[in-house]
Amino acid sequence: MPDGVVETKTTEQLGEDERQLANLGYKQELARGWSSFTNFAISFTIISVLAGPVTNFSFAWNAGGPIAISIAWPILCGFVLLVALSMAELTSAFPTAGGPYWWSARLGSPGWSWITGWFNIVGLVGIVAGVGYGAAFFLQAVLSLYGLNILGINFATTNPSTILHETWLLFFIILVGYTVVNIFADRLLAIFNNVSVGWHVLGVLVIIGLVAFVPSHHQSLSFVFGQRLNNTGFHGGITSGPFFWLYILPLGFIMTMYTQTGYDASAHTAEETRGAAKAAAQGVWRSVFYSAIAGWALLLALLFAATHVAAITKLGGGAIPVVETGLSAWAAKFVLIIFTVGQLFCGAAGLTSASRTWYAFSRDRGMPGWGLFRRLTAKRVPLYAVLAVSIVSLIITIPAYFGTKTGVPWAYFAITAICTVGLYLAYIIPVYLRLRQGNRFQVGEWNLGRHYKWINIGAIAFVVLVVYSLDGPTTVTGAPWNSGFTVTSFNYSPLVLIVGLIVGIWWWLGAKNRYKGPVRTIDTDEQGHLIEPTEAATAGPTIAGGGE
Repeated sequence: MPDGVVETKTTEQLGEDERQLANLGYKQELARGWSSFTNFAISFTIISVLAGPVTNFSFAWNAGGPIAISIAWPILCGFVLLVALSMAELTSAFPTAGGPYWWSARLGSPGWSWITGWFNIVGLVGIVAGVGYGAAFFLQAVLSLYGLNILGINFATTNPSTILHETWLLFFIILVGYTVVNIFADRLLAIFNNVSVGWHVLGVLVIIGLVAFVPSHHQSLSFVFGQRLNNTGFHGGITSGPFFWLYILPLGFIMTMYTQTGYDASAHTAEETRGAAKAAAQGVWRSVFYSAIAGWALLLALLFAATHVAAITKLGGGAIPVVETGLSAWAAKFVLIIFTVGQLFCGAAGLTSASRTWYAFSRDRGMPGWGLFRRLTAKRVPLYAVLAVSIVSLIITIPAYFGTKTGVPWAYFAITAICTVGLYLAYIIPVYLRLRQGNRFQVGEWNLGRHYKWINIGAIAFVVLVVYSLDGPTTVTGAPWNSGFTVTSFNYSPLVLIVGLIVGIWWWLGAKNRYKGPVRTIDTDEQGHLIEPTEAATAGPTIAGGGE
C-alpha cells in the first residue's frame, strides 16, 4: 500500500471486537491475539500473591501483628472485590486500552479524564519500580543464602550498605530484562503470563506443604488469629483501645492494598483480547477473587511458621526472616526461589500494563511527546511507551541505592505506598462517575444489573478508608511533630495528593486547551491528521459520542 494511504474496513469486514472498538472511535492497531485466560493471567500475575504479600509483610506484622494478616486480608479483599466488580462493568462497556482515564472521559469530562489518567500512570509506573525492586531484594537474599561471589560481587556480605548497592544493581538488570521481553518477545510474554498462573498456584501449594512438614512445631490458632503487635513506637506499643484499632491496625492495610492492585491490566489489554467485552471484564474481577484465596492460604502458612517472634521482629518483621527462622536452610532457599520467580513474572506483566496505559494516553494526546509514544513497531508493540515506563521506573528508584545506615531502602516503601494510593484514586473516580450517571449508563455484555448502586457505593467508601489509612505516619520517628523525626521514616503517600494538585494546576494553565479527551483514531493518522472519508468509510459504523 502506498505511503499516506490508509486502509478503511467496512462494517462487514470488521470482526465483533474490531467493530466494538470502532464504535468507540479506534482503529484496531494492537495485535488482538490474547485469549480470555491470558487476559485474566496478566492481572493475576500483576497482583501476584508471591510478590505483594511477602514484600510488604513487615507493614502488617509491625502494625497490627498476625490479626492484621489472618483476619484483615479476607475482609479487605472482600471490599477490593467491590472495586473490581465496579471496574469490570466499565471494562465491558468500554473495552479500550485506556481503561480508567477513558471511562472518566466518557462518563464525565476531559478534566476528570486528565487527572484519572495521571493518577493511573503514577500508580502503574510505581508498580513496575516497586515489584522490580522487590524481586531484586528477594533475589539478593537467595544469592546470599547460596554464598555466591559473581564477578567480584560478594552476595554473602552482611554489610547493609553493600547489600543495598547489590540489590539496586540486580534491580537494574531485572528492569533491563523486563524491557527486552516487552519489546522483542510479545508472544513469549503472553506465554509467561499463562505459565505464571500455574507457578503461583503450584508455588503456594508447595510452600504450604513445606511449612506443614518441615518445621518441628508451629504456631497455635490463637496466635495466628488472635495475636496483636504494635512495633511502630506509637503509644509505647499499645495493642488495645481506640488508637490501636482506628490507627495502628489500618497502617498494616498497605500489605493487602498494595497486593490487590494492577487488576486494571485486564482493561488495558482489552484491545489485545478476543471477546474483550466479556473476557476482559471477567479478567478484572476473577483475578482479585482467586488472588484473595491463594494469598490467604499463603499468608496463613507463613504465620503458622512464624515461631521465632522476637527474632522476626528484630530483623524487621518481613517474610524473609519468617522463612529463614522457621524452615531449614534447604527449604528456605526453595521458598525464596519460588517467591523470586513469581515476582519476576509480576514485574514483566506490570511493565506491559503500564506501557499500554502510557501508549493509550499518548494516543489521546494526554502525554507530553504523545506523537512519539503512540507509535508502534512492525509487530504492534508500543516501543517508546515501554522505554519511557522503564526509564521513569529506574529514575524514581535511584534513592533506594542509598537507603539508611541499617540498610533499609526507605525509597522502596515510599514507592509502594504512593503507587497504591494513586491507583485506587484512578480506579474510583470513574466508578463515582458511573454511579452519578445512574440508569443513563449503557451497560455492556457483562454488567452488575440493579446491584450496581450498593456495589459502587461500597467501593467508594472503601477507597476513602484506604486513602485515610495509608497516608498517616507509619512509625513514631516518621511523625514530623516528634522530636526523633527522621526523613527516611516519613510516609510519602500524601505526595500522590500533591501530584494531583500539580496535575490540576497544569490542567488549568494550559492542558485543558490541548487535551480534549479520547481522540478518534478511526479517522485520523498517527500524526492526528484527519483522514478524508471515502466511500468505504462512510459505509462503516457510527461512532458513539463523548462524555456529558
